[in-house]
Amino acid sequence: MKLTLFAAVAMALCQAQAAEPFDAASLAAAGDLPTVIITASMPLPSVAQARDAIAAPVQTASAQQIARSGALDLSAFLRRNLGSVVVNEVQNNPFQPDVSYRGYTASPLLGTPQGLSVYLDGMRLNQPFGDVVSWDLIPRMAIDSLTLMPGSNPLFGLNTLGGALAIQTKDGRSHAGSAIEARLGSDKRRAVEFEHGGSNAQGWHWYVTGNRFKEDGWRDDSPSDVRQLFGKLGWNDARTDIAATLAHADNALTGNGLQEQRMLARDYRSVYTKPDLTQNKATLLNLTAKHQASEALLLSGNVYYRKINTHTFNGDLNDASLDQSIYQPGAAERAALAAAGYTGYPASGANAANTPFPKWRCIGNVLLKDEPAEKCNGMLNRSHTEQENYGFSGQFTLQSEVAGQRHAVTAGAAYDTSHATFRQTSQFGYLNPDRSITPVDFFADGTQINDDGTPVDNRVDLSGRMRTWSVYASDSIALNQALTLTVSGRYNRSTVRNRDAITPGGGSGSLDGDHRFSRFNPAIGLAYAPAAGVGAYLGYNEGSRTPTAIELGCADPENPCRLPNAMAGDPPLKQVVTKTWEAGLRGKLGSITSWSAGVFRAENHDDILFVADNQAGFGYFKNFGKTRHQGVELAADGKAGALDFGVNYTWLQATYQSREIVNGSANSSSDADAPGLEGNIVITPGKRIPLTPSHILKAHVDYQGGRDWTLGLAMTAVSSAYARGNENNLHQPGGLAYLGSGKSAGYAVFDLTGKYQLTPKLSVFAQVSNLFDRQYATAAQLGATGFDANGNFAARPLPAVGGEYPMVNATFYAAGAPRAINVGLRYAF
Repeated sequence: MKLTLFAAVAMALCQAQAAEPFDAASLAAAGDLPTVIITASMPLPSVAQARDAIAAPVQTASAQQIARSGALDLSAFLRRNLGSVVVNEVQNNPFQPDVSYRGYTASPLLGTPQGLSVYLDGMRLNQPFGDVVSWDLIPRMAIDSLTLMPGSNPLFGLNTLGGALAIQTKDGRSHAGSAIEARLGSDKRRAVEFEHGGSNAQGWHWYVTGNRFKEDGWRDDSPSDVRQLFGKLGWNDARTDIAATLAHADNALTGNGLQEQRMLARDYRSVYTKPDLTQNKATLLNLTAKHQASEALLLSGNVYYRKINTHTFNGDLNDASLDQSIYQPGAAERAALAAAGYTGYPASGANAANTPFPKWRCIGNVLLKDEPAEKCNGMLNRSHTEQENYGFSGQFTLQSEVAGQRHAVTAGAAYDTSHATFRQTSQFGYLNPDRSITPVDFFADGTQINDDGTPVDNRVDLSGRMRTWSVYASDSIALNQALTLTVSGRYNRSTVRNRDAITPGGGSGSLDGDHRFSRFNPAIGLAYAPAAGVGAYLGYNEGSRTPTAIELGCADPENPCRLPNAMAGDPPLKQVVTKTWEAGLRGKLGSITSWSAGVFRAENHDDILFVADNQAGFGYFKNFGKTRHQGVELAADGKAGALDFGVNYTWLQATYQSREIVNGSANSSSDADAPGLEGNIVITPGKRIPLTPSHILKAHVDYQGGRDWTLGLAMTAVSSAYARGNENNLHQPGGLAYLGSGKSAGYAVFDLTGKYQLTPKLSVFAQVSNLFDRQYATAAQLGATGFDANGNFAARPLPAVGGEYPMVNATFYAAGAPRAINVGLRYAF
């Protein structure tokens, strides 16, 4: 019923969308626009604009460029080819990256503050529960083109703080024919992809692609299984284009996360604990169309429905056990334990070497009153997220001439609504020698009491409804042949309604809450493009995002969360507002090279900060007064004979601009930095935001060896970045209690690609990733470790000081993938 209603509304308003720009051919023929066209300056199509008429350094890519790069998926292409983009491999799975642009992130991990919006054919891909982006749900072969729009452009709606990525998919008119690809590679990687497209004289067009990918993964016990299917059926005539897209994915991804530095040094492929499995099953339906009502009027829009089911299964250390001593019972104690129903306790002669942890404490038939289950050193965390969202958007674009100036006015509205349910449980267990967890029949469900008298309860049963209404408008005014002024704005009104099935009714500990957020975000830009081939731009824009349900439920420093496995009721957070300035120059050097140079400054007000707790994986959200992302971007690309080349450089300064006190127990400076506030650190203005490097350099060169073969070399170089938990930038390694530098070192990685055309239909291709087998880290975090230098579990690893047993804190790293070789065949017919 929902889809039928929205489809009727969409068709009644002639809402539509298409991958082709509005009347671009006639405009170019009339000499009004240069030949370089942008097709995604907003989520839905409007009047085509030249790149030089947009007051921002827009980056674009085509299906041919993506295929030529040899990238496994979209995120890998962004990392290697687009300026100011870095990837933090926090999960160490190729389909679960954190994609960061100018220090703003689009991540699949709940708990990561999101700052980029992602669209597929006008449909918003940021999920309602957490604004996360599941990159594994986007089939690479279905992508026809992409546009990375920088800044807090309000036309792209909520969560567009640092930029927006707009993806257009293929159809059977532009991609007729069939092809099949097969890949084999390191770590038992194997994949098969196919695509088929076509059209007929009656106006029907169709396209379908599918993918099956499997690998064991380069780390221990890290397999992945990806299954994607995408199809589009459409019809068009001279004025109207309608298309329906259906996509489905069923993926199982194992990403075993960060690894402690000493264990990483001993074995680069090792994991901290296991497993860490994410299962994504998603289906989407997107109906798009456009109608050219007259030469001056375009109507466009879409209506969509999407359902996502996500299960996670994580084997973790039980951090509450880290203060427990390794104690072996005597003969009398063993007899008492046996009489109480315990089994599995160590026999005579057991010691710390042959019995790393007294697991008998948690596998007996009866739990002793003074040996509660939280003494088990393992924990199995399970979560299940169900999301269902749907919505529609529609707009018109009208071209007119007023007082001798040409206007392209676009106005529209959008509605998005969703329902999400999140459930989580935690089960106690004990750690095995291979770092897997064996469960015991006991759960953290509130029936167990901590030593301090508080209940051990990690359960969550939360349902939420999110609704957003938006209206927006833009006017692009050609003041003369060289000067274009664009003014725009968008008003968003959102509501978030959370209901807690475990602690209903509100009050302490309850997740119940009704939250409302609204704001109007403006933008203005001026672009100058004289015929001499040198242009300039200046722009200002504002964007905002509302706190998500998971952020609203995890904002209490007294109740840090193991995201996404626990939440606690907290005061409501404010929405984030970002204000961005852009300015730059761009042009050409003869007919060979295009170049650009720009500066930007974006300030976030009431930014939402994830503050790491002293326990790895724990933390909480809070509003932070102000942060700043500013920098310089330089780029050049061109073609000279058989050579195709490009280079991008970014100087990025992402800093805090307000003073805050946050938890930082794993930071060596915590006591000295915040006297009287044990375990806290002080962030002062000017300190760099963790996980944001200062320098990003990318370069590539491709050689076309005649018609039969090509060879390409690409480099990605990134400077050092501070670890999460080191927000004050003052952590230093010291003694036995604080290990590691508190930052990830800079690195440079090279990738080699090649292709040979065996026959007109058959080609072979190959890629060597991380050509020089560099060991490096893309991210880091401070946290307490439960292991000794030999990789064995060691509760209370340090001697008592003043009656207390201090923790050992270390730097955990997201290790980069080692060298991998992949080869494949493509047959097109």
